[in-house]
Amino acid sequence: MRILAGLEGLWIFLIVLGFFALVAIVAYIIHRILRPKLKDEEEKHDEKQYAQEELDRVLQPVEDDKVSEEIQNYKEKDE
Repeated sequence: MRILAGLEGLWIFLIVLGFFALVAIVAYIIHRILRPKLKDEEEKHDEKQYAQEELDRVLQPVEDDKVSEEIQNYKEKDE
């Protein structure tokens, strides 16, 4: 009888392990199905568009006229 009591714990462990294995397999299958769709969406954008979006997010427009003129003069000197 003591041997069967030890096996009950093993069966519970195997059932729980099987459940999580099933969840992992389903998640893997879903990942494999959705991955090509997500990859296509990522490829639509190019590097320049990403860079411009990041610059627009980070940089703020200059509202002061004097500072804006100084920036424009600096840009003209660079060219």
